[in-house]
Amino acid sequence: MNMKKEELQKEEILKEIEALMNYRPEHKTTINPNYLEYLELEDLESIKKSLLEKIGKLSQEDISWLKKFRKY
Repeated sequence: MNMKKEELQKEEILKEIEALMNYRPEHKTTINPNYLEYLELEDLESIKKSLLEKIGKLSQEDISWLKKFRKY
């Protein structure tokens, strides 16, 4: 793969990872882009997949909040 293309892909996945980490506005997180030098594309994709799995599971706080809107 072209190195320039791979770097662009890494940057894009890094942005997606940051967005996933910040899905709750009160937890603002940024990742230093210099880490891209040390991470492989596969590493970033694995991190993204892991975050997607964790976000897919509702926290107890989220469940309690959603129950407020349940119709009986």
